[in-house]
Amino acid sequence: MRVAVTGTSGQVVTSLLERGPLAGHEVIAIGRPALDLADPATILPALEAAHPNAIVSAAAWTAVDKAESEAEAAHAVNATGAGAVAEAAARLGVPLVHLSTDYVFDGMLDRPWREDDPTGPTGVYGATKLAGEQAVLAAHPDSAILRTAWVYSPFGANFVGTMLRLAGTRDEFGVVGDQVGNPTSALDIADGVLRVAANLAAGSDPAQRGIFHMTAAGEASWADFARAIFAASAELGGPTARVNAITTADYPTPATRPANSRLDCTRIAQAHGVALPRWQDALPPVVARLLTAQT
Repeated sequence: MRVAVTGTSGQVVTSLLERGPLAGHEVIAIGRPALDLADPATILPALEAAHPNAIVSAAAWTAVDKAESEAEAAHAVNATGAGAVAEAAARLGVPLVHLSTDYVFDGMLDRPWREDDPTGPTGVYGATKLAGEQAVLAAHPDSAILRTAWVYSPFGANFVGTMLRLAGTRDEFGVVGDQVGNPTSALDIADGVLRVAANLAAGSDPAQRGIFHMTAAGEASWADFARAIFAASAELGGPTARVNAITTADYPTPATRPANSRLDCTRIAQAHGVALPRWQDALPPVVARLLTAQT
């Protein structure tokens, strides 16, 4: 299968470029200037030139706090741009996998979120991603939207890399302990995306279209996650630090983070046969790669 993915340097894009060939797929990453989500006129020609069997819409505005002060720019990419990618996929007659986020919810439930739970983003980033979901579904019914959360990987800027870097300079620091979610490796996300894309390309089952949640199994607070990172690092002789759990109020940010980011992934397991590994099992190999990259 030939898969065109929007973007060239994000965590999921980089993971798709690594995992695709291992699964027997050709992955073509297309980004700026050839494909610019803020310039919809570039999108169809760039994707058409790739001659894909499926398209993955992975590029996005992901600067959550910056979106609060640059709402128009975030909307242009996450909503208008996402819709234009879906329109292009429809024009080309190929299925689309679109990546979304837990930020479409307000985080106030006391259980994992299901796909049919009411959305209610509390910030600009979540609102633009929700608008993107709506634009995708309106433009191209042959689509699967995959909401994920707490993404980390051996690539780019993410929580795991930040913790390891800070531990190299400090012995102790505070990490938020009253937000919970499902830490999810972008490498596992890539595997799931490719499976879903292949399923869409192979058949027309309506149950395989629509919105799905896809995160690693298991949950943690950010403080729990940080402690697990340092435990894995210590096993490999890497840096470690003491983690003190703090509250969200102790660490104010421009954008409100959901207190509960846990996602129920039952539907994607039933429809696509996708069940990502436990985050506790996926984390140590990523820590090992990051430590190797730092040496």
